[in-house]
Amino acid sequence: MSNEITCDDVLAFEHLFSMVPAFVLERMAKRNTNLVSKFESKIVPRLQNLNDDHKNKLDFILNSDIEVLQTLMDEAYQKSGKKQFRTLANPNYKQFIEQNLDEIRKLRS
Repeated sequence: MSNEITCDDVLAFEHLFSMVPAFVLERMAKRNTNLVSKFESKIVPRLQNLNDDHKNKLDFILNSDIEVLQTLMDEAYQKSGKKQFRTLANPNYKQFIEQNLDEIRKLRS
């Protein structure tokens, strides 16, 4: 695995970003909602079933700069048109992303 995550890596998980309708994600981001805690029962089994490659990618994401991740989300939006990516690329939602990544880190430890 390379030492960087790419837009293609983000797009490979497009189905996960589409699980939450765009308007719901936007509302949750505006309210800075802890989505991970709300969906913990669905997230934990998925984390436990990751293969080594996906575990490494997740760890890399969890340790990446939020601004870099948001740039990749914007690029993914430009390529896919998925509004969920546009929401996550919005700099106003940096704290929302940080909070939810922190929650995933807790589940991984």
